[in-house]
Amino acid sequence: MLQPARRSGRWMWYNQRKVTSVLAKVAIMNTQFAELLELPITEKLQLVEDLWDNIAATPEQVPVTDWQKEELARRKANYLRDPSSGRSWEEVKHYVRHRNG
Repeated sequence: MLQPARRSGRWMWYNQRKVTSVLAKVAIMNTQFAELLELPITEKLQLVEDLWDNIAATPEQVPVTDWQKEELARRKANYLRDPSSGRSWEEVKHYVRHRNG
């Protein structure tokens, strides 16, 4: 059955069954999330790694914000103006691996 809902000065219609279904899914997810929080740290780390691998498998679906695009453009412009201002991948890896002693 369709029910009216008042949002931001406009009427919106929603399907009561669909809302109930979504709320049930949220309740299940909350329960599952609570169980995830109880996992040992090694299993949590594995879960994070698995999630990251899943996201990395479809990089075209990862949104890039406007400020990120602007920052990339700024960095590229700086490099094109002065290529010696950049670092090689090897230099970056060495810096990251040794920055904390």
